[in-house]
Amino acid sequence: QVQLVESGGGLVQAGGSLRLSCAASGSIFRIVPMRWYRQAPGKQRELVAQVTAGGSTNYADSVKGRFTISRDNAKNTVYLQMNSLKPEDTGVYYCNAPIGALGTWGQGTQVTVSS
Repeated sequence: QVQLVESGGGLVQAGGSLRLSCAASGSIFRIVPMRWYRQAPGKQRELVAQVTAGGSTNYADSVKGRFTISRDNAKNTVYLQMNSLKPEDTGVYYCNAPIGALGTWGQGTQVTVSS
């Protein structure tokens, strides 16, 4: 069973940066795409970024040019580097792997961007 544990969230001023990490257990990590989602208060969870097993990436339009997703298969870890943060980036950020009927999710990490 794969488990995902996020870290790196916090409070930052607008224009600042944060790097989120998601540590995964299990060797299957290396062969599945990994995703970061976020959920703002009162809003639906949305896909922020994805990295395939081969390293190809794609992003939500709202974060293109500011966020970078990457993975280190040797460490079973996926990262989300967030630069030029805006107050609208505030939310709980979740790591996701498409494993199991409902996917596998981490517990989430809070990101708060103050204006």
